[in-house]
Amino acid sequence: MTSELDYLSLRELACGLRSGDVRAGEAMEAHLDRIAEVNPVLGAVVTVDAEGSMASARAAEARLNIARRRGDTTGLPSLLGVPMTHKDTHDTAGMRTTYGSPIFAENVPRRDALIVARLHAAGVIGTGKSNVPEFACGAHTFNPLFGTTVNPYDPSRSAAGSSGGAAAAIAAGVQAAGDGSDTGGSLRMPASFNNLVGLRPSNGWIPHTLPGNPWEWLSQAGFMARTVGDVAWLMDLVSGPDPRAATDRHEPGRFDLPEYTQPDFQPDLGGRRIGFAPDLGGLLEVDAEVAAVVGTAAEVFAGLGADLDGTVPDLSCAGEVFAVARAFEFGLNYGHLLAEHADQMKPALRGNIRAGLELGPERIFAAIHARGRLWAAVQDYFADHAALVTVTSQVLPFDAELEFPAELAGHPVRDYLSWMDATTLISATGCPAVSVPAGFSASGLPVGLQIIGAPGDDAGVLQIAHAFEVATGYGMRRPGPLPGPSAHRLPGGGPAA
Repeated sequence: MTSELDYLSLRELACGLRSGDVRAGEAMEAHLDRIAEVNPVLGAVVTVDAEGSMASARAAEARLNIARRRGDTTGLPSLLGVPMTHKDTHDTAGMRTTYGSPIFAENVPRRDALIVARLHAAGVIGTGKSNVPEFACGAHTFNPLFGTTVNPYDPSRSAAGSSGGAAAAIAAGVQAAGDGSDTGGSLRMPASFNNLVGLRPSNGWIPHTLPGNPWEWLSQAGFMARTVGDVAWLMDLVSGPDPRAATDRHEPGRFDLPEYTQPDFQPDLGGRRIGFAPDLGGLLEVDAEVAAVVGTAAEVFAGLGADLDGTVPDLSCAGEVFAVARAFEFGLNYGHLLAEHADQMKPALRGNIRAGLELGPERIFAAIHARGRLWAAVQDYFADHAALVTVTSQVLPFDAELEFPAELAGHPVRDYLSWMDATTLISATGCPAVSVPAGFSASGLPVGLQIIGAPGDDAGVLQIAHAFEVATGYGMRRPGPLPGPSAHRLPGGGPAA
């Protein structure tokens, strides 16, 4: 059974904690109780520090009580007392972080990742970790340590990945929002599969820092939540420059706009030119049911006053740019592990690392030139378009016992990345992209649409997503009651170790 706190938005929960309508201890108890209730079915949360979390909640409650007695809570962190698990690829100081790999089964970092540190500075209480594929490799969340994360809307289906554990937890009412990351769709795909909002930000808002590769651009940290406004608020709280970053944006975020808090907000996209191309002008294969659901959004955007056309930017070189950049990342980040730990990695992960180690200079040089052409094409397109709208996922949530969907639009899927061009091609552009709920299949499975904007125009993308969210209300539909606990098996039928 759900508590009345389980499906509060992040803003509602934070405001309730600030006013005293919700006690921090009460919020933490509801969070931990919900994990205990749904996690045996979903496999979303892999580490929980219940004792430490309750102690932190009591401390937050005492701090809030003192401020209220003084009559001034303005100096308190905005999210003081909000419970949240963190993605298991994001380091958490003093809390096990495995990256979904047996190699790091007992790893306890000494410092927080930047996104985690900034959430904690904003008042969030980190309660545990959410499940991921090994080293975030893949768009289906399973690993040999913790098994498979499944979908709250249908536990026989995938929750996607790599931020699938966070997505399932948010959709099931464990927490209001969560951190994740996105290389080829790892925020957007789980958002689509779980009826959530997930933003892949432009490079630099949440910068890459030392230690690590401060010049990284393909992978981006970001957020999922049940509303656009909550994602915008988190971006406002967490984005901004850092002295350890080489490519940060030297201004704070400007995402949390007033309309997100106005109950009488009337969406209006009048005067905005939007490219509406669910299949990217024929570049994508899309399952018929997904295409039908997303196709209905054209009438919504037109009704909001948008000027729609079917044009798309030239993405002909995006696939190669993505492939080379992703391989480079895997080779750089994990190549040192291959010699001693190859037998502890799934085949797809070994293949990704080797692809990076085997990149020759000619291919790298060609990809850099191609990225320049792609950047120019994107700048030309968004010079007279406010956004481009496509599908997020080309398929419905698929059988959780598979590593990736077997078919796409009636054709066999050749590998675990070829079914997600809708997100990987956009990652290569450097554009911000948000997945927002777009409706449901005949069997009740969520479908998302992707709204893409010019690099740096994350606020504009979120404004359009918010207008669509208010006009449709698809994100208000919650999962039904979950069945009894199930064994979390790896794709292919093998049990988790």
